[in-house]
Formats: sequence, C-alpha cells, structure tokens
Amino acid sequence: MTGPAPARPRRAARAVPALLALLLAALGVLFGGAAPASAHAALLGSDPAQGTVVDTAPAQVTLTFSEKVGLSDASLQVLDPRGKRVDTGKPSNLSGTIYGIGVRPGLPKGTYTVTYQVVSADSHPVSGAFTFSIGAPSATSVSDAAPPTGGGIVGALYGFARYVSYAGFIVLIGGAAFVLACWQRGAGVRPVQRLVVSGWVALTSATLALLLLRGSYTGSGKVADIFDLSLMGQVLQTRTGAALISRLLLLAAAALFIAVLFGAYVRRDEEAEGAAGGAESDGADGADDRAAEKRDLTFGLALGGTVVAAGLAATWAMAEHASTGIQTGVAMPVDIVHLLAVAVWLGGLTTLLVSLCRDPSIESAAVRRFSRLAFGSVVAVTATGVYQAWRQLGSWSALTGTSYGQLLLVKVALVAGLVGIAWFSRRWTARLVDAPAGTAAKNGTAAKKERAGGKKRAAGAAKASGNVSGKTAGNASGNASGKTSANVAKVAKASGKTSEKAFATASGTSSGTSTGKPSDAASGKPSGTSSGKGSGRGGGARSERAAQLARQQAAVAATQARRDREADPVRSGLRRSVLAEAGVAVVLLAVTTVLTTTEPGRTEEAVKAATASASQRSGPLSLKMPFDTGGQDGKGTMEVTLDPARVGNNEMHIYVVRPGGKAFDVPEVEVALTLKAKSIGPLPITPDRIATGHWSASGVQIPMAGEWEIAVTVRTSDIDQTTVTKNAKIG
Repeated sequence: MTGPAPARPRRAARAVPALLALLLAALGVLFGGAAPASAHAALLGSDPAQGTVVDTAPAQVTLTFSEKVGLSDASLQVLDPRGKRVDTGKPSNLSGTIYGIGVRPGLPKGTYTVTYQVVSADSHPVSGAFTFSIGAPSATSVSDAAPPTGGGIVGALYGFARYVSYAGFIVLIGGAAFVLACWQRGAGVRPVQRLVVSGWVALTSATLALLLLRGSYTGSGKVADIFDLSLMGQVLQTRTGAALISRLLLLAAAALFIAVLFGAYVRRDEEAEGAAGGAESDGADGADDRAAEKRDLTFGLALGGTVVAAGLAATWAMAEHASTGIQTGVAMPVDIVHLLAVAVWLGGLTTLLVSLCRDPSIESAAVRRFSRLAFGSVVAVTATGVYQAWRQLGSWSALTGTSYGQLLLVKVALVAGLVGIAWFSRRWTARLVDAPAGTAAKNGTAAKKERAGGKKRAAGAAKASGNVSGKTAGNASGNASGKTSANVAKVAKASGKTSEKAFATASGTSSGTSTGKPSDAASGKPSGTSSGKGSGRGGGARSERAAQLARQQAAVAATQARRDREADPVRSGLRRSVLAEAGVAVVLLAVTTVLTTTEPGRTEEAVKAATASASQRSGPLSLKMPFDTGGQDGKGTMEVTLDPARVGNNEMHIYVVRPGGKAFDVPEVEVALTLKAKSIGPLPITPDRIATGHWSASGVQIPMAGEWEIAVTVRTSDIDQTTVTKNAKIG
C-alpha cells in the first residue's frame, strides 16, 4: 500500500492522551468552582433551636446530627453578640449522634451564635452556624454563616487528588488483571508496562497528596496549613488517616507485584517460548517443567494480586460511604466488589486501547477473553450498584428530589451509554475472531523481530566502532568491512527482510576499495585484497553508514507492518469503538468522584423532614393513655407531655390519675421511645417521682424527627403491671 495510510493509527494513538487531557480539563472546571464539599452528616436539630428565644441562659448547647461525627477542641463554639467565646470545656458526645458543649452561667440577654465544624463518619467536613437569643434578640457582630470547609484552593486540590487516586487504582488493577487473565504476552509489551506503572505512580502520588491536604481540608482550608505537622499528627489518628497509611503500605506490596510481573514473569515467558522452539533438542520433559513453573508463577501472581487489590479497595470502603449508615456489615464487602469490578472493566478497557494503538499484534483470543471478563464485571457493577443506590437513597422520591439522586441518574445514563458502545465493540470482536489467524501472528512476529533488530543494531554498531578504533589504518578498513557486513546481515535476518541485493550493497559500501567477495564479508572475514588506504576515521564512518542502512531497513519493515494492520478494517473499527468507550469512562469517573462528595439522598430527605416538622410544630406534645394492670384498683389514665417535642433536648412529664380524676400514687413508671422507620431505639427513660401521681424526666434527647412509638410501663402493685403504647410525630 502507498499513501498516508500509516498516519491513521498514529493519529488514533495521539488521540488517547489528547482526549484524556481534554476531559481532565473539564474535570478541573468541575472542581475549579471551589465550592464546599457536600457533607454526608447533617444537622437535624439543636437545643436551643435555631432562632428561638429562651427565658434563661442554658447550661449547655446540644446539636443532633444525622450520623456520628468527629470532634476537635474547636469544633463547637458559642459566641456572644460581640464575637467573644462564652463556651466552657471541650465538646463531647452526649449520646448517639447528640453532641454538646457547656456555656458560662449567668449570660446576659442578647443574641448568641453557635458555630460547628466537624468531620462526618464518612470523612467529609461539615460546618455551619445558627443563632438563639436569651430574653430578647439583639444586634450581633457575628455572621450567622460559618466559614465553609472543604472549599477554596485546598478543596479543589483535594478533589482533584481524589479523582487521580480513583483513576490510578483503576489503571493499576485493571491493567494487571488484563495481562494475567487475558494477554499474558502483554507483560513484555513496553506500552502496557508503562501504563500499569503509571497507574501505580498516580495512585501513590495522589495518596501522599491526600495525606498532606487532609488536615487543612477538614480545618482552616488554608494553603499554609498543608505542611503543618501538628495537623498531620491529628489526621493520622483518624480513620481516614489510617486508611491512607494502609493504602501506602499496600502500594509497597503492589510495587513488588509489578516488579515480578514485568520482570521474572516476562523472563519465564521468554524461556517458555524458547523451550517451545527448541523442544526437539531439550526434550518434552524440560518444556513441560518450564510450562508448569510458569503456571505456578501465574497462579501466585493472581492470588497475591487479588489480595493486594482487595486491600486497596478496602481503604476506600472503610473510610467512606460504606462505613456509615445502615447495613455496614454488608455494605463494605459490596463496596469492595464494586470497586474491583469497575477497575477490571474500565482499567482493562484502557489497557486494550493502548494495546490496539501501540501493539496491534494482540491476538484475537486475548480480545475475546477480555470481552467475557468485561461482561462479568458489568454484571457485578450493576448488582452492587443497585444495592448501593437503594442504601443511599431509601425512596423513589429521593432519586429525583435530591442532588445525590440526580447525579446518580447522570451516572446511570453514562453507564448505559458505555454499555451501548460496548455492544458495538463486541460485534467487532466477533468479526475479529473470524478474521484469518495468520495476521495477528505475522504482526506479532514482526514486532518481536523489530525489537530484536533494534538490540542487535545497537550491539553491532558499538562492536564495529570499537574494533575500528583499536586497529591500524591499514587493517581498520578490512576489519570494519567484515564485521559491519556481518552485523547488517544479522539485522536483515532479525527484521524478516533479508535481501541479497541490499546486503551486497552494504558490503560494497563498507569495504571501500575491497576486492573480496560478498560471501567473505557475510562470513565476517576481512576482504582479501584490501588496499589499506583507509584510516580509522574512514572505517568508523563506513560502519556508521552500515548501521544507518540497517536502521532504514528496520524502519521500512515497521512501516510495512503498520500498513498491514491498518489494512484490517476490523481492528480499526474495534480501536475506534474502544476509544469511544474510554472517553465515556473518563467522564463517568469524574461524575462518580463528585457523587462521593455529595450528601446522600437519605440524609437530605431526613433534614427536609426535620425542617418541615419544626416549622409545623404548634406546641408541646400531650398524649392520654388509659391503662388496666388487671389487678384490684389497677385501672387509670396517664397523660404524657413532651416539651417542646422536637429534635434535641426535651422535658417529659407523666401524670397518673384514677378513673375519677384523683391522683394515682403508683410505685413505678418507665418509658421507652422507638423510631421503627430508622431502626432507632428503644431508648429507655426512667422518670423521677415528683409528687403523688406526678413523674418527670429532664434532658430527654430526641435524635431524629419522625413517627415515634411511646411505650409507657406502669406498675400498680408488686405483681400487677402493663405497658401501653401510642404513636406520635416528634421533631
């Protein structure tokens, strides 16, 4: 073939980094807004509540979050109207998801601001502020909005590092899996080696960056605090810090795995090929032993690689979404499977693209094996993804009514598009299987010979140059003639393009005034009647010209190989469809990274419900509950009041009366609260006897708004008691 045909595969190869750069720039726009990271813990209520006016100063301020959070000494602050702190002591966890801090006694009237800056259980920073007033509202110099965490330059860098860490994990795990499971010969292909190693470098670098940025990201957000060693020490004591350190240790093991895969494994593969070629001389037993050794090494690499990959995936599962919320015991293993399946699918896809663009000699059997592997990975991703979506959303309304649900719909659309493109790739793969088997073998042989020819050309040129420089002027010409001609012959043989005419021309050019025969030159002997007029410099120039000719012949062979592969429309079509898949995968990864920093639908809906309930509340809760313990004088009525009947701190009173309305002096009363919709409770409450028929409990904490079941157990004698229940909306 003639014309610009070879330019097309080169353009396809150049399109890969160009596409990645373009999509990374788009990702930069996503993170470049420097918006605060969406938290996965939300403030559900407080005591005093936002905007309320209390008669007397509270002894402490309590805050109720949707999940457990991490505290520092400055996480909760109470500021007076002039901006001075009036809180005392350190923030503490009072119970469950309720946190509090003490307040100085005897505070004057005015408006006070409460600020909070905590870290949710799934590693994301949460901050905010609200106000309450004592006696009457007043002017205040404090802003009611706390400085947002997770934003600015540090937030953008942290988000980008998270993206790079996900991408590095996918390329590292997917590339190694592709080599071991689909194309073992690819372990010796330089572009594949560079791809997998670049994945390891990206993941390691991003992990180190996350470790450095973490303290500032969850704290002040200042660039100057990135290298603050005291913050680094605090990070190492958190679950996220432990996960990042564990990831670095596992990456050290991954480096050893890569060294074996691209070192000893490749050498074993070459020995196995050599044994297959020389089976007649070595015998079948030797070949079988080497094949068995290679199988054992493959099994060991697969087992060790799976353990390392699962460990790396667990460093995300133990510190993010799966580690909080409901069913964490199931969610964490599911998350590990999800991450591994995504890595095998998208990382293998990237490796296949690199192989098709850089080394099209990849066998059709390898492509077919990856097609089956990718199908299994898609099934695993779908199954685990459905579970994760249910766990994070909880309702159909959250799918369209929350930011998390809307982003999830975008992700689902991208996955559907990716699967649609993969369908075309499978069609090309089926046609690739039906193509003549000799094409791939021919290209593979040409590639091997081209690499071997490059090594021999370098060795031949060095040898010829060394021999010439060490001889006299008369002998230099003859020696250069014989040795250089022999090297040219080896190069021509290695490249599969041996040509007697080119060989004779190279011999004549190198020998200068030699009158020897080409056969003498080919055998490596000096020319019989060398004139001896050459010089050391002339011999070196002639050997250089011979090496240049050999390189030209190898270039011609490589060009012909590229033309041959471009002539195959099936491989070209497969290359284009895989490139399209890779482009969608990069966008999908960007959306997934943003999704992991978005507040889950369950949490967002819980906050909305708490806000709506608080706005609709008209006063304290009061319930009348008749009872009958079954014994003599065992009937009566209980009135249970809860004030203010909202999330946070409440006061409970229980009044017990006889059927005629007279106070009933019962020996014991107990209360239990249960929120069945969220699997919270029963929360036991033991009220104190205040007077005849009057029982009271202060500091009753309601952690979340919802339909609560109130169960009251009353005992009228040593053996007669009963429990009555009633549901009420609280919060």
